Amino acid sequence: MNDTVPPSRAAILLVQLGTPDKPEVPEVRRYLREFLSDRRVVEQSPLIWWPILYSVVLTRRPKESAEKYRSIWTKAGSPLLVNTKLVAEALQDELNKRGRQVEVVWAMRYGNPSMADALRDLRDRGFSRIVVLPMYPQYSAATSGTVFDVIAREFLKWRSIPALRFLQSFHDDPGYIAAVAESIRHSWRQSEAGKPEKLIFSFHGLPQSCVDQGDPYVKQCQESAALIAAALGLAKEDWLVTFQSRFGRAEWVKPYTQPTVEALARKGVKTVDVVCPGFVSDCIETLEEIDMEVHNAFVGAGGKRFRYIHCLNDAPLWIHALADIVGNELAGWKTLEAEQGRRKG
Repeated sequence: MNDTVPPSRAAILLVQLGTPDKPEVPEVRRYLREFLSDRRVVEQSPLIWWPILYSVVLTRRPKESAEKYRSIWTKAGSPLLVNTKLVAEALQDELNKRGRQVEVVWAMRYGNPSMADALRDLRDRGFSRIVVLPMYPQYSAATSGTVFDVIAREFLKWRSIPALRFLQSFHDDPGYIAAVAESIRHSWRQSEAGKPEKLIFSFHGLPQSCVDQGDPYVKQCQESAALIAAALGLAKEDWLVTFQSRFGRAEWVKPYTQPTVEALARKGVKTVDVVCPGFVSDCIETLEEIDMEVHNAFVGAGGKRFRYIHCLNDAPLWIHALADIVGNELAGWKTLEAEQGRRKG
């Protein structure tokens, strides 16, 4: 196969975490096996971890996880997959309106469609410039880092590799901050109850050992939350940052989301809103864990009103911000429209 391509075709590759193909035990087990075998996700020696993974985790967890996936599955499929497709389509439309002759494609880090397949398709269709945009606002080795790992492994097999730009994070991007802030305002405007007593920014958790080794994730989460709170004009006592989705027995970064909301309820806080700025698209961690499990925990501990504020998904303000982010990454590249403009001139 000839993988030498013209220099003027550019593509945007959006990458999300992933999802099982179906909310059934075999598909969930296959997905979890790929996810939990990643050395960046579980930073233990395979000699120690893999016996636990195959003899304990993959025999017990798929059934429980499949039930959770079924509780949020839609007729169109996995919410994460559906939302990612909508974002890609909306971003393509926005870039077209701006005269950007680039193609937007998307893939999953784990599961289907795979990153390797997406990269090979771009190569075979003549794209020599690729912007890879992991859909994680805050950087962690366990998320954005592992996306880069796939790219590096795939390019080892290629004779001619494309020009590559890789977005490390966008946790403090003004457009992203404004979009999250507006989503919160919109939720407050739509409700007669208005603002809650506490606004909780819940981010995906990370083992404390990763932070101790220098992972910038927690710092970036705190910076994102502070910027969003400032955009909303909130006082420090009005909001707090927590971390969800713990796995295993090791200590993870604190405070943990569910125990925090339960403690707030027991202290007499009656209303809380939870937003998840670390997720740009709704998924099992937001729709099931937050809007079901944490919701029930808050009410069960004596809280009165719990409101989950949905992710950005394909909100117009977010798509506009995403197009700005992409435009910045494309700057300086001789893309197709730039070449055509030169010829016309």
